[in-house]
Amino acid sequence: MSTIPLPLKGTCRCGRVEIEVSKPPICTAACHCPGCQKMSSSAYSLTVMVPADGFAVTKGETVVGGAHGEQLHHQFCDHCKTWMYTRVVGVDWFVNVRPTMLDDTGWFHPFMETFTKTRLSFAETGAVRSFAEFPAMEELEPLMRDYQAWAEAGARSR
Repeated sequence: MSTIPLPLKGTCRCGRVEIEVSKPPICTAACHCPGCQKMSSSAYSLTVMVPADGFAVTKGETVVGGAHGEQLHHQFCDHCKTWMYTRVVGVDWFVNVRPTMLDDTGWFHPFMETFTKTRLSFAETGAVRSFAEFPAMEELEPLMRDYQAWAEAGARSR
């Protein structure tokens, strides 16, 4: 993991939707749940948890796609259907951004992995912390403090 070059800019696959991250992540993760596996067409999805006030769609608009649930609002480019970010209802203080949308991903490394109980046998993420499911809400604040210490230690070691 290298120093995060803020602001981070990115686009969907076709470039019609542009995003910007202007604040450092509060955590990074890989999710092995069956929903993420299906939506990403991969063994897991990757996430950068960003403070909501440090994230913006700077060009274009997104639409809700994937699971059209009451709790999760997965945002996609309406043209190329790229899954760009997710907002969780009731947890409005952060946005889950897909780091592969960002132009610079050299700094990214998942700190935690979730839903390891449904992890494909070959899937390895290198995450520092692992959870059989998603951590309980009361575990998030300590996890974010651990992430910050881990991220700062990594930045100092470079």
